[in-house]
Amino acid sequence: MRHRIDGKKLGRSVGQRNALRRTLITQLFQHERIKTTRAKAQAIRAEAERMITKAKRGLAHPDPAYGIFVRRLLAGRLDSKAVVKKLFDELAPRYAERPGGYTRIYRLGLRKGDAAEMVILELVDRPSAQKGASGAQGGLLGRLRRGRSATQPKPEGQK
Repeated sequence: MRHRIDGKKLGRSVGQRNALRRTLITQLFQHERIKTTRAKAQAIRAEAERMITKAKRGLAHPDPAYGIFVRRLLAGRLDSKAVVKKLFDELAPRYAERPGGYTRIYRLGLRKGDAAEMVILELVDRPSAQKGASGAQGGLLGRLRRGRSATQPKPEGQK
Protein backbone atom coordinates (compact mmCIF):
# COMPACT_ATOMS: atom_id res chain seq x y z
CA MET A 1 0.00 0.00 0.00
CA ARG A 2 1.13 3.52 -0.79
CA HIS A 3 -0.27 5.32 2.23
CA ARG A 4 1.45 8.62 3.06
CA ILE A 5 3.67 8.38 -0.02
CA ASP A 6 3.42 11.67 -1.88
CA GLY A 7 5.15 13.11 -4.91
CA LYS A 8 7.49 11.87 -7.59
CA LYS A 9 10.94 10.49 -6.83
CA LEU A 10 12.64 12.40 -9.69
CA GLY A 11 15.51 9.89 -9.70
CA ARG A 12 16.99 11.21 -6.45
CA SER A 13 17.40 10.17 -2.86
CA VAL A 14 15.16 11.72 -0.19
CA GLY A 15 17.60 14.46 0.83
CA GLN A 16 18.43 15.44 -2.72
CA ARG A 17 14.75 15.46 -3.67
CA ASN A 18 13.79 17.68 -0.74
CA ALA A 19 16.66 20.08 -1.48
CA LEU A 20 15.66 20.22 -5.17
CA ARG A 21 12.03 21.00 -4.34
CA ARG A 22 13.00 23.65 -1.80
CA THR A 23 15.39 25.31 -4.26
CA LEU A 24 12.94 25.25 -7.18
CA ILE A 25 10.10 26.73 -5.13
CA THR A 26 12.40 29.42 -3.73
CA GLN A 27 13.57 30.30 -7.25
CA LEU A 28 9.97 30.37 -8.52
CA PHE A 29 8.93 32.87 -5.85
CA GLN A 30 12.11 34.91 -6.29
CA HIS A 31 12.05 35.23 -10.08
CA GLU A 32 8.32 34.49 -10.63
CA ARG A 33 9.28 32.35 -13.63
CA ILE A 34 11.61 29.36 -13.98
CA LYS A 35 12.58 27.09 -16.85
CA THR A 36 12.74 23.43 -15.84
CA THR A 37 11.63 19.96 -16.89
CA ARG A 38 7.96 19.09 -16.96
CA ALA A 39 8.33 16.42 -14.24
CA LYS A 40 10.02 18.87 -11.85
CA ALA A 41 7.46 21.59 -12.57
CA GLN A 42 4.57 19.25 -11.88
CA ALA A 43 6.26 18.02 -8.71
CA ILE A 44 6.55 21.53 -7.19
CA ARG A 45 3.48 23.22 -8.61
CA ALA A 46 0.97 22.04 -6.00
CA GLU A 47 3.30 22.74 -3.08
CA ALA A 48 4.04 26.25 -4.33
CA GLU A 49 0.34 27.00 -4.69
CA ARG A 50 -0.30 25.70 -1.16
CA MET A 51 2.39 28.05 0.16
CA ILE A 52 0.74 31.06 -1.47
CA THR A 53 -2.61 30.03 0.00
CA LYS A 54 -1.07 29.69 3.47
CA ALA A 55 0.47 33.15 3.16
CA LYS A 56 -2.91 34.58 2.10
CA ARG A 57 -4.64 32.99 5.09
CA GLY A 58 -1.89 34.17 7.41
CA LEU A 59 -2.40 37.77 6.29
CA ALA A 60 -6.19 37.59 6.42
CA HIS A 61 -6.41 35.90 9.83
CA PRO A 62 -7.65 38.17 12.66
CA ASP A 63 -5.09 36.80 15.12
CA PRO A 64 -1.61 38.26 14.38
CA ALA A 65 0.02 35.31 16.16
CA TYR A 66 -1.32 33.01 13.44
CA GLY A 67 0.33 35.19 10.79
CA ILE A 68 3.66 34.89 12.61
CA PHE A 69 3.17 31.13 12.89
CA VAL A 70 2.56 30.79 9.15
CA ARG A 71 5.53 33.03 8.34
CA ARG A 72 7.83 30.83 10.46
CA LEU A 73 6.34 27.68 8.95
CA LEU A 74 7.07 28.88 5.41
CA ALA A 75 10.52 30.18 6.39
CA GLY A 76 11.38 26.62 7.38
CA ARG A 77 10.38 25.37 3.95
CA LEU A 78 12.09 28.03 1.81
CA ASP A 79 15.78 28.85 1.42
CA SER A 80 15.69 32.62 1.77
CA LYS A 81 14.23 35.06 4.29
CA ALA A 82 13.94 37.63 1.51
CA VAL A 83 11.71 35.25 -0.47
CA VAL A 84 9.47 34.72 2.58
CA LYS A 85 9.18 38.50 2.91
CA LYS A 86 8.32 38.79 -0.80
CA LEU A 87 5.74 36.01 -0.44
CA PHE A 88 3.93 37.88 2.34
CA ASP A 89 4.44 41.48 1.14
CA GLU A 90 3.92 41.10 -2.63
CA LEU A 91 2.58 37.72 -3.70
CA ALA A 92 -0.12 37.04 -1.08
CA PRO A 93 -1.75 40.49 -1.47
CA ARG A 94 -1.56 40.14 -5.28
CA TYR A 95 -3.57 36.90 -5.16
CA ALA A 96 -5.89 37.92 -2.29
CA GLU A 97 -9.00 37.86 -4.48
CA ARG A 98 -7.94 34.85 -6.56
CA PRO A 99 -9.36 31.51 -5.32
CA GLY A 100 -6.47 29.41 -6.64
CA GLY A 101 -4.54 28.62 -9.80
CA TYR A 102 -1.55 30.85 -9.14
CA THR A 103 0.82 29.09 -11.56
CA ARG A 104 0.87 28.37 -15.28
CA ILE A 105 2.97 25.95 -17.33
CA TYR A 106 4.09 26.66 -20.90
CA ARG A 107 5.56 23.76 -22.84
CA LEU A 108 8.75 24.60 -24.73
CA GLY A 109 9.60 21.33 -26.43
CA LEU A 110 12.34 18.78 -25.96
CA ARG A 111 15.82 19.48 -24.61
CA LYS A 112 18.56 18.61 -27.10
CA GLY A 113 20.82 16.55 -24.84
CA ASP A 114 18.40 14.05 -23.35
CA ALA A 115 15.03 14.87 -24.97
CA ALA A 116 13.50 15.86 -21.63
CA GLU A 117 10.37 17.95 -22.05
CA MET A 118 11.15 21.52 -21.00
CA VAL A 119 8.57 23.95 -19.63
CA ILE A 120 8.33 27.40 -18.16
CA LEU A 121 6.59 27.46 -14.81
CA GLU A 122 5.47 30.96 -13.91
CA LEU A 123 3.18 32.82 -11.57
CA VAL A 124 0.09 34.26 -13.23
CA ASP A 125 -0.65 38.02 -13.18
CA ARG A 126 3.01 38.98 -13.02
CA PRO A 127 3.48 42.75 -13.37
CA SER A 128 6.41 42.35 -15.78
CA ALA A 129 4.40 39.97 -17.98
CA GLN A 130 1.57 42.47 -18.29
CA LYS A 131 3.91 45.25 -19.41
CA GLY A 132 5.65 43.23 -22.14
CA ALA A 133 2.67 41.37 -23.56
CA SER A 134 0.74 43.31 -26.15
CA GLY A 135 -1.69 40.77 -27.51
CA ALA A 136 -0.40 37.96 -29.67
CA GLN A 137 2.61 39.96 -30.86
CA GLY A 138 4.47 40.57 -27.59
CA GLY A 139 5.64 38.64 -24.59
CA LEU A 140 6.58 35.01 -24.30
CA LEU A 141 3.52 33.64 -26.07
CA GLY A 142 4.09 35.85 -29.08
CA ARG A 143 7.67 34.62 -29.42
CA LEU A 144 6.58 31.01 -29.01
CA ARG A 145 3.88 31.41 -31.64
CA ARG A 146 6.40 32.90 -34.07
CA GLY A 147 8.72 29.94 -33.54
CA ARG A 148 11.45 31.62 -31.48
CA SER A 149 12.49 30.70 -27.98
CA ALA A 150 12.16 33.10 -25.06
CA THR A 151 15.90 33.82 -25.06
CA GLN A 152 16.47 34.07 -28.81
CA PRO A 153 16.86 37.67 -30.05
CA LYS A 154 14.61 39.19 -32.66
CA PRO A 155 15.85 39.13 -36.26
CA GLU A 156 17.36 42.28 -37.70
CA GLY A 157 14.87 44.84 -38.95
CA GLN A 158 12.00 43.82 -36.61
CA LYS A 159 10.74 45.89 -33.73
